[in-house]
Amino acid sequence: MTELLENLIIHPEAAFRRSRSDLLSHVLAQIHLTGDSVSLRSLAGAERLELEADAAHVCIVTQGALHIENDDQPTQIIDAGDLALLPHAASDLRLIASESLATVVVCRFWFDPESLRSMIFALPRCIHIRQAEGAGWVEGIVHFLMIEADDVQPGAALMISRLIDLVVIRALRTWVHLGQSSGWLGGLSDARIARVLKAIHEQPMQRWSIASLAGIAGMSRSSFCARFTALVGRSPLRYHNEWRLGLARDMLAKRSARVGEVGLCIGYESEAAFSRAYKALFGHSPRAE
Repeated sequence: MTELLENLIIHPEAAFRRSRSDLLSHVLAQIHLTGDSVSLRSLAGAERLELEADAAHVCIVTQGALHIENDDQPTQIIDAGDLALLPHAASDLRLIASESLATVVVCRFWFDPESLRSMIFALPRCIHIRQAEGAGWVEGIVHFLMIEADDVQPGAALMISRLIDLVVIRALRTWVHLGQSSGWLGGLSDARIARVLKAIHEQPMQRWSIASLAGIAGMSRSSFCARFTALVGRSPLRYHNEWRLGLARDMLAKRSARVGEVGLCIGYESEAAFSRAYKALFGHSPRAE
């Protein structure tokens, strides 16, 4: 029993050993997705681009321009060479070609429903990476996407899924580095909050307090809590708890461990308390994994 608990405690840090100093990798490692198709769409002037209603998409404009309209926000114009990451279902978005012909590479994917949902929900409706901001990588990835889209050899489906995964991660990383992000990604753009996020991710089993986290940030407790919540979208202790529960989900999926042992490992004093918190976040009990 002791040996099993030690293995469980080591597991989260060992999983991220290569990227210990890379907080974005720590976070994105908990967000899994599956891509299943890449297609090249040609649209006449003012024609609407139809997308799968319940899927997420990446749209890369190779010719013309695409207007993304939403009743709640100003129209976004995606020019040739630009990328639009649509991380949520596109049912409330209207994607319409400009007055001339538009050509768009469309990648369809789904986030794993067991990923940290709060992180996905915090993403905006559209993340727009302009051609100049893509620093050449967008054009390069389009080349490989189109090669695999026409490939019928064994393994093509896996290649497409992995390439879409790469595109999504690269777009999120670019968005963070440009300082345009919000939510949990926005926390990475603030050096003080990023230090705290890094500490939480590297030591998830630590019993953090507001005072200790504020000390890492070099801020007063009140200022720290306000800043962290504004950028990340949840309080520091709630974020810490959701991160621990996300690690617990991975433990349950990858190891033959009892629910009570996993709960104890991540700091819950009873299986009942762990199960309640787990169900509140993921929508089902840990025994359902």
